[in-house]
Amino acid sequence: MTNDLGVWTADDCALVLIDYQKEMFEVIRSETSADLVEMQVRLLAKTAKAFGLPIVLTTVGVGAGFNGPTLPSILSELDGIEAIDRYSMNAFEDEAFSEAVKATGRKRLIIGGLHTEICLTNATTTALKDGYDAMFVADAVGGRSQTAHRTAITRLSDAGAVPSTALAVVTELFRDWASPLAGPANEVINWYFTEVSKLTDEVGVAEAELLRARTSGTADATAA
Repeated sequence: MTNDLGVWTADDCALVLIDYQKEMFEVIRSETSADLVEMQVRLLAKTAKAFGLPIVLTTVGVGAGFNGPTLPSILSELDGIEAIDRYSMNAFEDEAFSEAVKATGRKRLIIGGLHTEICLTNATTTALKDGYDAMFVADAVGGRSQTAHRTAITRLSDAGAVPSTALAVVTELFRDWASPLAGPANEVINWYFTEVSKLTDEVGVAEAELLRARTSGTADATAA
């Protein structure tokens, strides 16, 4: 890790999303439910769009017919982004994917992928080997079991990848309510507070935060 760079900024990162497909979501059995993972990935996509981060999206096995495409709700946040379909379990072993990541010009990768123990681990450890800094978003991923997920998180952390969460990514990338990014950040955070409060009470959202989010005009129409 290049520790001298400290916190991550929107100017030095790209977002990489790996295998967010129906078949992968169906077998999540780790701490974060499939619904919450899907919502957190949408938050990452909204953040990347709002802050101007390059996005690389990939799927596995669509061309072979054994998996479907990226979940429609996630694709709806990625207008104009074409998924790179591949056969390899390690995304970086696919030349088109590897070249797309390189073409972003960014050396710091914020990575999400299903499943934690396979697609995320393979890609993240290879990214580290190839000289990238890698951050994995622990609440935007899931494994086939608690053990598989937790073991993968430990392996990635030991390898030098940075663990984070989807909301922490938003706040780390802008960090200052007086910055030009504060407006877009506020929009995606308001959306998050509205959506997460529908799915769980295990994420703290203050009443004032929820009221502000619901009245901001930035949440989805379904939140009304």
